[in-house]
Amino acid sequence: MRILGIDPGLRTLGWGVIESHGSRLSHVANGLCKSDGDDLGERLLSLHNQIVEVIAEHQPDQAAIEQTFVNKDGAGTLKLGQARGVALLTLAQAGLPVGEYAPNRVKKTVVGVGHAEKEQILHMVKLQLPGCQPKGADAADALAIAICHAFYGATPQARIKQVAT
Repeated sequence: MRILGIDPGLRTLGWGVIESHGSRLSHVANGLCKSDGDDLGERLLSLHNQIVEVIAEHQPDQAAIEQTFVNKDGAGTLKLGQARGVALLTLAQAGLPVGEYAPNRVKKTVVGVGHAEKEQILHMVKLQLPGCQPKGADAADALAIAICHAFYGATPQARIKQVAT
């Protein structure tokens, strides 16, 4: 099973693709989508187009994305939610089943501690995916989300069919 993990962000969206064969995991690819454009609409479209390219190149069977957590910056949370919405829409258009995971669940699954630091996540992702060199902290987080999905949500189910409009 090939799983695409996404760590949503408006400026930088991390992605990671892993293969899951039972309890054996292997790294396929990872990277960062940097939004381009002068206004919010252009930036969101840029993220959509880049995710489409990742899906086309790596052909995942399922996807996983981090749930949005609400922080003190309401405007920042809203923008993050919009980037997450674009990612979810793009995954749905591709017909991918999507698992959604709370940040603490991802950290507890990968590191063993629900409030792990970014450095700890990076270290454990490298241990669990030998030879993996994440392109940044957001890519490492995306790989951790994919790992979490491999443990909790990945099932060999049929792909969701795209609804024609």
